[in-house]
Order: sequence, then structure tokens, then C-alpha cells
Amino acid sequence: MSEHPPEKRGPVLIELEDEATVNPSTAEPVPDLAPLARPAAMERVAVMAARKPSTLARWFWRLFAALFTFVLSLAAYDFIAGLIARNQVLGYVALGLTGAFLVVLAAIALKELSAFARLKRIDSLQTAATDAVGRGDLKAARRVSDKLVALYAHRDELSWGRERFAERQGELFDADGVLGLAEAELLAPLDAAARREVEAAARQVATVTALVPLALADVFAALTANLRMIRRIAEIYGGRSGTLGSWRVTRSVLTHLVATGAVAVGDDLIGTMAGGGVMAKISRRFGEGVVNGALTARVGVAAIEVCRPLPFMKLSKPSVSGTVKRALTGLFDKGAEKSAG
Repeated sequence: MSEHPPEKRGPVLIELEDEATVNPSTAEPVPDLAPLARPAAMERVAVMAARKPSTLARWFWRLFAALFTFVLSLAAYDFIAGLIARNQVLGYVALGLTGAFLVVLAAIALKELSAFARLKRIDSLQTAATDAVGRGDLKAARRVSDKLVALYAHRDELSWGRERFAERQGELFDADGVLGLAEAELLAPLDAAARREVEAAARQVATVTALVPLALADVFAALTANLRMIRRIAEIYGGRSGTLGSWRVTRSVLTHLVATGAVAVGDDLIGTMAGGGVMAKISRRFGEGVVNGALTARVGVAAIEVCRPLPFMKLSKPSVSGTVKRALTGLFDKGAEKSAG
């Protein structure tokens, strides 16, 4: 029986052909095992709201509304006529209630029409201001500024700005100066109020997404908060927009976002608002909250551009990253402290 030599134990040295090429500075980066959350909730909301219905779908809903109105009118007529035949007192009571309902319905329709007229007026002011500045037309710029003053003649909070504009507009003799003065004196307070609405909506969406673990809660929160935010911004710049008017503004804003690809969040925005290490230190839900809050801020900035009577000229357009910083500063730091504790 032969004896085997004892095995040698010790460190194993592996010689590399080119040691200079392998060092920590040239090594491959460690793969990110927890990628940033994609803004699925806001993307779904924007795409669904901005999707244009087909021609067949539009005709379906038009014919359905016409048929439903026709059938309902016949049913109401037969009901009231039959009730009058059986009991005149009850029949005339039903007739009076129906008449009152139709009056209220007509008032609502007039309110919606006036809201559409205000939205069209703001759109025309935007177009006229851009054209006046592009052509350098002083007379056209003065007409736009007069219409802007008339638009906000009933707003008490802008009385001081209207007085200052009236005092100084005669000193300016170029289109840029006149419209820039009108923007600074009349729209600056409205811009500040609109930015506060955007910050509040972004904070709400981020908080609900991060702290409420229910399925589709982030989608519902994003939808309701964005609709409310767009409606409030439209009211700040042009008064009450009505239900149909609010939906028109919302579709205009979201269609613009989807068409330009602004519904996606870039890495530069994520880095700015996350501070570099937030995504890695806090849970994935917190990361999704930050992303959805950032997209809500982006929707709000687009809504300001759509609802504003004048394009941004002398004043600077609100920054999405700056809005997110103001809205979410301290929000997730407190959440991280609670999670760590």
C-alpha cells in the first residue's frame, strides 16, 4: 500500500498577463440591482386622457346622446300628460318641477358656454401677443394689453398692478416693453398662486404613492390631484372654467405632454430632486412617489403655459426641478427617519 505525499495548503497566486490594465479605477461598475421606478401611474393617466377617440366612437356617443334625450323627453311627456289626465293638481306640479329643471339645465349650459368663451378669449390673447412680439407691432401689443386689463378688471387682488400698468404704459414705445410690463404687473401674482397649486398637487401625489400600499391608489391619486390642479390653474388665470371647459383644458395639457414626450422623467431631473442617494436609502414606494410627484409638477407647468393669457417673456417660466424641490423638501427625509427608526 503506497503512501501519498501530503497536500500543500496555502495561498494560491494567479498571475495575470497584463497587471496594469486591471485595477479598481478600470473595473466594471457594480450593476444596479434596484433600478428606479418608472412613472407608470402618470404615464397611464396621461395617455388615457390624451387619447383621441375614433370617428366611430364619436358618432356612437353622439347618436346615443340624441336617442337617450329623445326617449327621455317622450317618457316625460307621456308621464306628465297621463298624470294631468288622472289628477290635474299632481300633473301641474310635475309640469312645474320639469320646467324648473329645464331652466336650471339651461343656466348650466349657458355657464358652460361662457366658460368656453373665456378659454377661447385666453387662447386668442396668447396668439395675438406672440404675433405682436414677433412683428414688433406696438399698436397690436397695446390692443392685447387693453384686452388683458379688461379680462382682469373684476379681480380686486390685481387692482394695484392695473394702476401701475396704467401709469407706466405710456412710457414704453415697443411691443416687447408693453407686453413685458403687462406680464410683470398683472400676471406675476397669478403665477405665484399657480405655482403654489402645482406644489400642493405634487406633494399630495408623492405622499399618497409612497404611503398608501393599495393597488391603483397611485393612479387614482394622480388622476384626481392633476384634474383638480388643472382646474384650479384655469380658474386662477381665467375664472371658473366649468366642467366641460376643465376637461377641454385637461385634454389640451395632456395631449401636449404626450406629443412632446414630456411625460417621461429624465435622469437629470431624478438626480436633481432625489439628491443622489434618496432612491437607494428609501423604499421603492418612496421612489415611485418622487417620480409621480415630479410628473405632476411637469403637468402643472404645462397647464400654466396653456392657461396663461401671455407667453413667458419678461418673467421666467417655472422650473420643474425647482418646483419639485420646493414641494418635496423634507417630505421624504421625515419618512426615511421613521423607516430607519
